[in-house]
Amino acid sequence: MGHPIGLALHAAAGGCFPPCDGRVDVVPPYQRGLAAVVALTGHAYVATRRPADDVLAAGADGFGGATSPRVALLLAGPDGELDTLDVLLVARGTGRTRLPELHPVDHPRVRHARHWRTDVSVHGDDRGLVTIGRGVGGLPELSVEVPEQRRGAGTGRSLLQDALGLVPEGEPVLAAVAPGNAASLRSVLAVGFVPIGSVQLIRPGS
Repeated sequence: MGHPIGLALHAAAGGCFPPCDGRVDVVPPYQRGLAAVVALTGHAYVATRRPADDVLAAGADGFGGATSPRVALLLAGPDGELDTLDVLLVARGTGRTRLPELHPVDHPRVRHARHWRTDVSVHGDDRGLVTIGRGVGGLPELSVEVPEQRRGAGTGRSLLQDALGLVPEGEPVLAAVAPGNAASLRSVLAVGFVPIGSVQLIRPGS
């Protein structure tokens, strides 16, 4: 049996969403040392070790309250770490790629991926690099980094398309993109990703 967030996202990838009832489900973390807020249309999930009563008292609900700063700060505590609030998108793996695995790689994109995900591997070629690992809810999640000198002319889209081949055919794969990053949003939409909600990751303090 998978994690409740992973199950919900897997269902959403197939077009089956939770009820638009304004509710928030407070569930255990899907990854040790990590909290998360995942908001879908009219329904939200908060993964935390905080008591549900505290989360609800902070104003969490399925109509935007779960993504409020007050909830995020409660989950983080006074010395926790907040990641950005991202658009959460999903596509399907193709199972076909020629992207080689790269190692070792010391790059900010790779460090960021390994900080928030597990089982991260790095792939790429002269177009850029791809990280893929177990992300939100335990589902595969990928990100790409295209060098500034290679941006434009569809390079990012081409790399993303090949990155989908790192996931078995038909399996859902996630991408999280900052809302203001219009270039990346256009790229992921162009290769078949569709928005299903939002996500904010949090590392609670000690």
